[in-house]
Amino acid sequence: MSRTQNKDKGSEKEANFLDTTLRPSRWDEYIGQKNIKDNLHILLTAAKERNHPPEHILFYGPPGLGKTTLAHLIAKETGAQMKVTSGPAILKVGDLASVLTNLSAGDILFIDEIHRLNKAIEEVLYPAMETGTLDIIIGKGPSARTIQLDLPPFTLIAATTRIAMISAPLRSRFSGGVFKLDFYTDAEIAEIIKRSAKILDIEILPDAVTEIAVRSRFTPRTANYHLKRCRDYAQINKSPLTKDVVEKALAMLGVDTAGLTSADREILKTIISKFGGGPVGLNTIAAALSEEQATVEEVYEPYLIQLGLLERTPRGRIATDKAYSHLGEKGAARLL
Repeated sequence: MSRTQNKDKGSEKEANFLDTTLRPSRWDEYIGQKNIKDNLHILLTAAKERNHPPEHILFYGPPGLGKTTLAHLIAKETGAQMKVTSGPAILKVGDLASVLTNLSAGDILFIDEIHRLNKAIEEVLYPAMETGTLDIIIGKGPSARTIQLDLPPFTLIAATTRIAMISAPLRSRFSGGVFKLDFYTDAEIAEIIKRSAKILDIEILPDAVTEIAVRSRFTPRTANYHLKRCRDYAQINKSPLTKDVVEKALAMLGVDTAGLTSADREILKTIISKFGGGPVGLNTIAAALSEEQATVEEVYEPYLIQLGLLERTPRGRIATDKAYSHLGEKGAARLL
């Protein structure tokens, strides 16, 4: 195979697994979440000195903040093999048993979206986490019997976007710690964009970095997505990646100066124009937008509330004065 063919093959691999390419592979490359990193450093160092696997760990927070990346970094730091699965993929007790019995001593089992585990499967997971045993029932009725299997020492790392849906008994068994990932600052997002641009070999000007950062919803995954789309726009238009290019590229995506998408703005406009700024109930907003209530509440509302554009009250949602100003609408938020 020629050098050109090798290069093309490498480029193809990067294109197919770009998110993996941008994922930090060392602790010093992981930007932000300092408190969590400090705690993990102590936990992992102490476990290594005792020659024991780290205790079970749970990460929670909104999507795109780096929960999976932290799990991979822990595996690299400890030199352990990591087996990856997800809550929805474990449908039966047998599925969990198959995963657990195939672990070797010191392995890490990473379960993403663990809140979607069936409650019956959770019951089987309890003794596996606490005592390293797996109880399996064979047969049915009077002839049924229980077999107890000993599992090798392992570490369970779990991630969830909805910690309230995890039962209290399961949460309490994460003896290594339950860590909440916070949103990033604009400065941290800017550092992440610079690092990603360097990996992707993108020449980007400082003001363009700032422009992407302030529109990235405090989330690294969104920042990397915006960077890649701006790169595409610059490439097609044979232009360097400047602030002007970023503004044009993100305008095509419907992302405004505050990072709001067209769907975010539509929610605010609906509350203002159709319901006089509120208060208005969630189900009414969802019906007016032809969206599901859960989508409005869990996908769009958190960022609008975080920016102070939307308020939740006992009587319903209210568009704030800041929302009127951002959209250039006349009037003011209705007072309760």
